[in-house]
Amino acid sequence: EGIEASLKRLQLDYVDLLFCHRPDPLTPTETVVRSMTEIVRSGLATAWGTSEWSAQQFTEAYWIATMKGLEPPQFEQPQYNMLKRDRVETEYHPLYNHPYDMGTTIWSPLASGILTGKYNNGIPKGSRLMQNGYEFLVEKLKKIKDDGSIEKIRNLDDYANSKFGCNLTKLALAWCVKNKNVSTVLLGITNSEQLLENLDSIHLVEKLTNKHMEEINNILENKPEPYFGYG
Repeated sequence: EGIEASLKRLQLDYVDLLFCHRPDPLTPTETVVRSMTEIVRSGLATAWGTSEWSAQQFTEAYWIATMKGLEPPQFEQPQYNMLKRDRVETEYHPLYNHPYDMGTTIWSPLASGILTGKYNNGIPKGSRLMQNGYEFLVEKLKKIKDDGSIEKIRNLDDYANSKFGCNLTKLALAWCVKNKNVSTVLLGITNSEQLLENLDSIHLVEKLTNKHMEEINNILENKPEPYFGYG
């Protein structure tokens, strides 16, 4: 009923990708897999994936599907940015290879705007954090200030300008795309100019060398431990 209602609103016959947004602790995984299989095989979606599922939950769904002749999940939608790295770079590490070959559609590549640098000196008027309902982001910003990350963001902004003549926004987006296990980056924009600026970051990706990535890691000081010594 949900997918049919969505397709009606979208005026489409099917969608390419269907996400199970967040795991449901009250529904058996097999029930979810069977439901997604029915949607895919009925032609309403070409493939299904997960959103904010743990590696264990994704693996469970994959093997239930494989053993019972159902459609397995093919992608995951995790949060990933310069300040949030562990899950994508460590926990999911085994899922990027055969047999899972999991793709990722990452969200919040700019950490809710914090990685644009616009909150380095407080909360500007008219910004998202001034609106009702975003109190949790205010708390997030406070935590980032308390742990010293704001200073790192300032240093990254200087690095982006000195090395590439661009702002931190472009560097932060390019840094995400540079990760070979990132399939898609979701952008949050409010106008066409912002969209064009964000898309222009693709030209920076090829300029980022291993040395640049290491220098960025040295500024961030938050590179996760490799998965069992690999990566």
